[in-house]
Amino acid sequence: MANLLVVDDDADLCALLRTALERDGHTVATLPRGALVTERHCAWADCILLDVMMPGEDGFATCRRVRTLADCPILFLTARTEEADVLRGLGLGGDDYLAKPFRLAELRARVQAHLRRQSRVPSHRIRRGGVTFDLQAGEACCGENPLHLTRGEYALCEYLALHAGRTFSKEQLYEAAFGFDGTADTSAVTEHIKNIRAKLRACGLQPIETVWGIGYRWKNE
Repeated sequence: MANLLVVDDDADLCALLRTALERDGHTVATLPRGALVTERHCAWADCILLDVMMPGEDGFATCRRVRTLADCPILFLTARTEEADVLRGLGLGGDDYLAKPFRLAELRARVQAHLRRQSRVPSHRIRRGGVTFDLQAGEACCGENPLHLTRGEYALCEYLALHAGRTFSKEQLYEAAFGFDGTADTSAVTEHIKNIRAKLRACGLQPIETVWGIGYRWKNE
């Protein structure tokens, strides 16, 4: 299965998550502080569950510090559910978040969804709207310039490009990109799209259109 790193200063919660996730066959390591996350942890982990409110270096600061070292999904576990906090975390490179208190079943489903997305191995490349997608590597580039999309951003960008011309609601995009059939978080999709657009604009591209009152689509070529 997968290597999971749980970073939370609540020892009881860490123990609970370890028990629940190990039942799914995962190997789970826990740390009580974000400042303790090292490059070695980032290389080992297939997914990081990161608390936001921790003494010293909080989860946002940890995410900012390790995002370039951790090529894996980062899920925030947070009691701070105000939209500004959620968008800040996603803007720093987080892939998803789960509001405390949460149901263990939902957390396990979210983890599995991101792991499935990470392990998917397609077999070819496509080019849409000036962007080349390497479906096997899960990477996108504009000419010779990589777009440096997070996994969450790439998942949404690829799905829209593969279905160019079709309009999808935020709920449909969340479920399609992450495979979680439940309460989709539309603010997460909105922030991911904003980040994708900024990276595409830097390359002179604007392939994603907003269809007001419905959602988003990739321009048909």
